[in-house]
Amino acid sequence: MASQQHIEKMQLRQNFRNLWHSDLLSTIQADTPYCCFSLWRAPCVSYLLRKRALYDDMSRYTCCAGYMPCSGRCGESKCPELCLGAEVVCCFGNSVASTRFLLQDEFNIQTTQCDNCIIAFMFVLQQLACIFSIIALIVGNSEIRQASQLLSCLADFVYCTVCACMQTQHKIEMDKRDGKFGPQSVMGVPPVQQMSRFDQAVPPFVGY
Repeated sequence: MASQQHIEKMQLRQNFRNLWHSDLLSTIQADTPYCCFSLWRAPCVSYLLRKRALYDDMSRYTCCAGYMPCSGRCGESKCPELCLGAEVVCCFGNSVASTRFLLQDEFNIQTTQCDNCIIAFMFVLQQLACIFSIIALIVGNSEIRQASQLLSCLADFVYCTVCACMQTQHKIEMDKRDGKFGPQSVMGVPPVQQMSRFDQAVPPFVGY
């Protein structure tokens, strides 16, 4: 039941009308310093971006932005800063994805096919690295072991790079939201119950 709901949510995002201000391929050029910062201080950036996505109101915080089974069950209301710190360290990938979904659902942003291909390539490479590592353990061949190690390094490099670009993309989008590229949007901070719009068949025009 839960998996079916997640599939429906992903399908709904494909019908969103808005696009990211900068796609993944353009983020390095769009904000090179922040992209480097995201690469070397990834958990810190994830913490800062989630807090900013919540308009610096940590009373809105829910673990993984409410998109995971553990959301709302980790004592977030008592100590949201500590819970967010634990999330970005222990579940870094989920923290980046959750911030992404949060922004997409708030501003009706769809992910382009190019971005989807980059993200899919990252996941496929991770799976291949895992499979090769298992084969290397079973076979015990030194050449296969070396190949699996090289593939694992490549997969880690791609993962870190894509996550850095993704977080830079989120930062640029919030710069746009906060009026750093021109006049700020007249839309204020949305109420908590409107942060996600999965229950609406056709997403309304909001945001910029």
